[in-house]
Amino acid sequence: MTDQSAFADPLQGMASYQTDLFIPRYALSSQGRWKLRTAPLSISPGYWTPAMLVRDMVALDRDGNTWMSTAPMELESQEIGIRHASGHVLIYGMGMGWCAVNCALLPAVTRVTVVELDPDILELHRDLDLASQLPADARAKLHIVQGDAYEYVTDLPVDLLMPDIWLPLMNDTRVEEVQRMQERVKAARVYFWGQELELARHAVAAGRALDDAGIAATAADFGIPLLGPELPEYTARLRAAARQHMRGRWLPGTEPPADL
Repeated sequence: MTDQSAFADPLQGMASYQTDLFIPRYALSSQGRWKLRTAPLSISPGYWTPAMLVRDMVALDRDGNTWMSTAPMELESQEIGIRHASGHVLIYGMGMGWCAVNCALLPAVTRVTVVELDPDILELHRDLDLASQLPADARAKLHIVQGDAYEYVTDLPVDLLMPDIWLPLMNDTRVEEVQRMQERVKAARVYFWGQELELARHAVAAGRALDDAGIAATAADFGIPLLGPELPEYTARLRAAARQHMRGRWLPGTEPPADL
């Protein structure tokens, strides 16, 4: 008798990724070096959740490198900023635009300003017109400008600054770069892409535990009013993200915590 288990579907029993965040419809277009593509079915790890099945994932590529996508990792890595956004939200980096439209959909958000340097991305989004998929009140909140994240100065107070202009999930100058941005913006709160991993790296380098106190002390060292460390689930999510994505990229001379 043939063992039918040998032919079992390897995806059977794997959870499918679900989110209540708004995922716009994307036309698979291109502009300059940028191209939108789709993957009908893939397996993708989250930022802090395990690998799941993802259906109809859309990705934005430049020269074969994926800069942004609707994969769980990408969505979860901006989720805290989106869910706790209010007032005037300033986003650096247009990407696929889903962070901006999700912020605009929140009643607590009054304005969303997106600063994007690349003219090809701006042209791509003129064609995509994601705002047309939003209710009129959310659509009216969106303001997109061409500019440099390191030079931009706003004439309006900013309640939340969300920079996401990098290709790698972390880099050794990330904290200093965000500090430069914040010096000009003086936002009430900041949530930058990959901040959990930067907090983990710097906490360990400072000899601190990856617990509430260690994370809070490291955030204070950054001198940036970070959104996140005060949230009850933040430490567990930070530790899960570090466990899944650090991959040996701790700061020089440091080792991962034994309990991670």
